[in-house]
Amino acid sequence: MYEKMDMIKQAIIQRQHDQIETLVQEAIDNNADPQELIDGMIEAMDEIGQMYSKNEIYVPEMMVGAVTMKKGLDLLNPLLQAGEKKSKGKIVMCTVKGDIHDIGKNLVIMMLQGAGFDVVDLGVDLPADKVVEEVKAQKPNILGMSALLTTTMPEIQTVIKNLEEQGVRDQIKVMVGGAPVNQEWARKVGADGYGEDAGKAVNVARELINA
Repeated sequence: MYEKMDMIKQAIIQRQHDQIETLVQEAIDNNADPQELIDGMIEAMDEIGQMYSKNEIYVPEMMVGAVTMKKGLDLLNPLLQAGEKKSKGKIVMCTVKGDIHDIGKNLVIMMLQGAGFDVVDLGVDLPADKVVEEVKAQKPNILGMSALLTTTMPEIQTVIKNLEEQGVRDQIKVMVGGAPVNQEWARKVGADGYGEDAGKAVNVARELINA
């Protein structure tokens, strides 16, 4: 193991975004294994998710932690692309039609990327037919949808119905989230998983991939 791996992990856990690039670049210069660095950074991000779930930190701190992780990943990605990148799975994320809120979605994306998933961000205000079109084109393992407004929650159900009508629903897992969404509603509309917050969304994604 790279001798300064603990320093890199602590930089993420302590949200030292001004130091992470120096530490990761030093590791690269010392020929540390990029995948080993990624795995260690994922462990650090998992700890941040646990801290959030225990209310030891809050959304702003978790976002800084995710940004810190991303700075390190940005240095490692070119090296991983040159070799064989070990992905945990592919996830397509979007906010459904009628909703332009994206802070929560973006935080979940950073957490998922930090956990080793390949994530495609489709953006906000996405109509159901466009979501289905992208699912067919991207062929993800998971489709993640969020809604912050109660008025846009039915659009999630419309997407799931359209996936069924287009014959692709059984090819992917669907996870949902957002302030007005809960486990009972997610089950009612036919979603496979529900993430109460960004940290839990990562765990749900892992469970769905391994299901």
